Order: sequence, then C-alpha cells, then structure tokens
Amino acid sequence: MNQTHTEKKIKPVAPKVQELINASKSVILATVDAGGNPNSSYAPFVQLDHTFYILVSFMAKHTKNLADGRKTSIMFIKDESATKQIYARERLTIEAATSQIEKDSEIGNTVVAKLRKTHGKVVEVISEMGDFILIALQPVKGSYVNGFGSAYFVDANLEIVEHRNDVNHQAK
Repeated sequence: MNQTHTEKKIKPVAPKVQELINASKSVILATVDAGGNPNSSYAPFVQLDHTFYILVSFMAKHTKNLADGRKTSIMFIKDESATKQIYARERLTIEAATSQIEKDSEIGNTVVAKLRKTHGKVVEVISEMGDFILIALQPVKGSYVNGFGSAYFVDANLEIVEHRNDVNHQAK
C-alpha cells in the first residue's frame, strides 16, 4: 500500500487466537451439501488440544455434510456488543477436516464428559439420542483478524504463521 503524508501506518494488534476461542461457547459452521449448496449453522463445542468437537443431530442439514467429510469452515467471532468497529470485528476462520467419533470410544467418552462439564446436563440426554453424533473438526489452516491492518495466517496448530501485511489492500 502506498502511503501519503496524510495516512497513518496501522500497527497490528498482538494476536490473541486462543483467548477468542476461550471466550466462545459455540462455533459457527459453514458446510456444503453433495450438490455444492452452502449451509451455515452453529454448534456448542469443546476443544481438546487443537481439535474442536461438537455433538450434532442428523435433524440438522449441516450434520450430514459434516459426517460425509465435505468441505467445512468454522468461525469464532467476537460479540458485536463488545466490538468498537464493526468492520474490524475480531474473528478466527479455519478450514477444517471432519471425522465422526464413536460416542462410546475412549475419546468419545472424554469429549462427552467435557461437553457435559462445559454445557450442562442437557448433554447427558442428547448424547444418548440415536440421531446425535460426535464430530471432530481438525484445523487445516485459517486466518485471524483483530483489527484494521492486523490480519494473520494461522496454521493447523492455531499458531500465527505470518502477518498478512498489505495483501489485497491496494488503492483503486
């Protein structure tokens, strides 16, 4: 970006990827069906290491898309009421690989226990329902934005790879 003497250089804000995730109880989901039609939704989640886990019902469109391993993107975003500038809302967007986890497996039992601890007794009830399945969302890559001029590429470990700098911000 070419700067004139009247423009101020925008200083990036230090990334707080994990803090944004920790402040969230649910994740926004973007999936596509077999015909390539998009679907967006949300689900309560828990995180173990760098993987996110959700317990979702086949009554929801997104569950089949997730179970079939179709392209998926997830997003964590700061609440609008806590945002000073709506165009620079803090957010983390991740491309994720999906896989179904058996509820009665070792990892399944661990995840369901953590979901119950995090989201309450309702998890006991829905985890026993036949139409609810556990899905693992394994990050592949993503981006984190926490203000104007403060955008970063994120790797599969949710770590900052590089500052996006002035990519795609040319003057017209």
